[in-house]
Amino acid sequence: MQSTSNSYSKVASKSIPGLKEYTFPFIRFKEFERISLTLCLWPTGLVDVIGTMLQISSRVSIPLQEIQLQAIRSQGAGGQNVNKVSTAVHLFFDIRASSLPEIYKERLLNKKDRRISPGGIVIIKSQEARTQETNREKALARLKELIKEVMQVRKSRRATSPTRGSKERRLQAKDTRSKTKKFRRRPGLDD
Repeated sequence: MQSTSNSYSKVASKSIPGLKEYTFPFIRFKEFERISLTLCLWPTGLVDVIGTMLQISSRVSIPLQEIQLQAIRSQGAGGQNVNKVSTAVHLFFDIRASSLPEIYKERLLNKKDRRISPGGIVIIKSQEARTQETNREKALARLKELIKEVMQVRKSRRATSPTRGSKERRLQAKDTRSKTKKFRRRPGLDD
């Protein structure tokens, strides 16, 4: 299989039908060297990957070459398998360098979310599943969900004054509460 340093390549496996292999380039931040990662995808349907694009909606899609994936070892319990196999996946998505429409970029950068770094990079870690492929799909699904949240336009809140009935109910509740507290006092303290 050939791997290029600036894009990813897709190769359909001839031995197993439905299995696709993807090679993604990414940078290891500690060693500052460019390496590539090969992942195998089973068509499970968790994420809409059409060709070389991650489909967010009918109009918005992200090229997979803009998403960087890094396989790491999972944390926590799991026995010897945790120490041997890199099943967890780190997903990196640079908002400013992406091909998203400017309005979505602006909303993503203004969103208060711990997964978005101050530098404008979305970092998602997925380690729930035991296989790398499933963790990869879950990370892509979370990225898709994050972008979909930003795409929804929220209604602006209109300030309204309280109704006459709500004012009367509030005063009635205050009066009832006052009487309850008044009956808790010791007798003879009224002056």
